[in-house]
Amino acid sequence: MSLWPRSATIDAPRLLLTRALRGFADGLVSVLLAAHLSALGLSPFQIGAVLTGTLLGSAALTLLVGLRGHGWRRRTVLAGATLLMALTGLGLAASSAFVPILIIAVVGTLNPGAGDVTVFLPVEQAVLSESVAAPERTALFALYNLSGTFAGAFGALAAGGTGALAHALGWPVVAVGRAAFVAYAAVALVAALVYRTLSPAVEGALPGGTAAPLVRSRAIVLRLAALFSLDSAGGGLAVQSLLVLWLHRRFGLSLGTTGSVFFVMGLLAAGSQLVAVRLAGRIGLIRTMVFTHLPANLLLILAALVPTAPLAIACLLLRMALAQMDVPARQAYVMSVVPPEERAAAASVTNTPRSLAAALTPLLAGALLERTSFGWPLVLGGAMKAAYDLLLLAQFGRVEPRH
Repeated sequence: MSLWPRSATIDAPRLLLTRALRGFADGLVSVLLAAHLSALGLSPFQIGAVLTGTLLGSAALTLLVGLRGHGWRRRTVLAGATLLMALTGLGLAASSAFVPILIIAVVGTLNPGAGDVTVFLPVEQAVLSESVAAPERTALFALYNLSGTFAGAFGALAAGGTGALAHALGWPVVAVGRAAFVAYAAVALVAALVYRTLSPAVEGALPGGTAAPLVRSRAIVLRLAALFSLDSAGGGLAVQSLLVLWLHRRFGLSLGTTGSVFFVMGLLAAGSQLVAVRLAGRIGLIRTMVFTHLPANLLLILAALVPTAPLAIACLLLRMALAQMDVPARQAYVMSVVPPEERAAAASVTNTPRSLAAALTPLLAGALLERTSFGWPLVLGGAMKAAYDLLLLAQFGRVEPRH
């Protein structure tokens, strides 16, 4: 049986391609970032500050697009975002000092984690939800996330090979890191070319041809946004870049080994997206989110407590086999409880607080890792995310999708 939704329009595969392109770029830099910044001489606290800056900047841009961009052409927004992505890569390739790197992190599109928290998100989610019939929406979101996660795994693998590449070419590690950021900029330009092929339907898929700010769905969206913020605050303590730093400081893992680990983690996460579709069809969207996410968070805590690298890696791999199954269910649920004209705003309002909350905690994680190699960020992050799961089930377990 085909996995592709039969009702999907011609724009759906194009957005899956751009998600894969950005996923590869994000996977590359998220694994490489901490090592590159360390090689430049930044401390763990400064690295945490850079990660916080990336998430704060992304949150501000996402909020602007979601709340004020309902009159803007979607293809124009996406083209502008790719230009900003290209400038981000080139700026980081040219920078060595903490302050300019921090400024670029705040105003750019850098993504320190495996998921997508950038300005592309509200527009792409809104277009995707309108590019398929409602019964197949979860399947399309799963494929969308699978494409990004799968490509991100190969990006992580490529990052792990930069050390060997530097040795083979006789380059310093910093030079290879700069080359990776140039590649990040090049991917943005390729994505821009794909966005140019989107059909005019992406601008006029809604009644009246324009999106609207939140009105009818304000209450439920704000409740969801508050819960998602708790989850993301916990996730900010264990974003991919920080896990790379922790594995190095706790167990002395090299960048090559870490890249291979995150490659396998990405493959597990990608495969789980398809399982999420079947699970959601059987037990519902909210139960799929909670019953897969909660054990994943307990495994994150366990990874911090075990004494050896193989056990910690095993916990992280098992966690990643479950941790991303809630993503397509969450996206489909949000799009299903709001009217079509408010979906872009809903995507922004639910994702922006997530980015803001996630932006506050990497600084704390960096400060903790500067003082001890024990996985306190993982313990705190797992506990916060587990609390989110229980609250989500209690508050929305009986709230069914309406659209």
